[in-house]
Amino acid sequence: MLIDTPDRWPADAAAAMAIQDELRPRVVAANPRPPRFRTVAGLDSAYDDASGVVAAAVVVLDASTLTTVDTAVAHGAVSFPYVPGLLAFRELPTTLGVLERLGAAPDLLICDGQGLAHPRRFGLACHVGVLAGVPTIGVAKNAWGDYSEPGPARGDATDLVLDGGVVGRALRTRTGVKPVFVSVGHLIDLDTACAQVLALTPHYRQPETTRRADALCRQALRAATASAR
Repeated sequence: MLIDTPDRWPADAAAAMAIQDELRPRVVAANPRPPRFRTVAGLDSAYDDASGVVAAAVVVLDASTLTTVDTAVAHGAVSFPYVPGLLAFRELPTTLGVLERLGAAPDLLICDGQGLAHPRRFGLACHVGVLAGVPTIGVAKNAWGDYSEPGPARGDATDLVLDGGVVGRALRTRTGVKPVFVSVGHLIDLDTACAQVLALTPHYRQPETTRRADALCRQALRAATASAR
């Protein structure tokens, strides 16, 4: 999979915010073509605070059967400081590296994090989507912004609002279970994004893409930290 990987990564917050400002206008919050997603990939990362090692994983599923059809892992080191609103820069190099290991680009990417529902309107899902050039959704466990609690049934949703604008939705994926927070990353609209998240949550709160990528990156991190001892 070809990625528009930067030649250099920012060393401080000012440089990182400048990159966000440069790339933000490239986000497309619409479906540029009829949305047909045959393969859907989940991305996730895990850190070891003591060593600074980060492991990233991507798991590609057949969208119709949710069968895993491809996986990849990559390792790196966290070099960017912890700055709210800029957390993507701690994992982006490794995340993009793991995508490059895929033989073919999936039709849709699901990031465990924010898209437009972000204080600078450019979360991890936006950044990955723009650089990868594929439709991308952010599905987060916590909200940036204000929302009313959606109804109790699966599929109930309410708008997620930040600074007076709708940036995503609180979406109930399981009846009686707290919602997830869906926002556009790139090349998809919010209605389509929510429909895809519901299709990927037949049994659990989190999308199957996220659940499998989470398990794989944690396994990869354990192996990396064990070998480093």
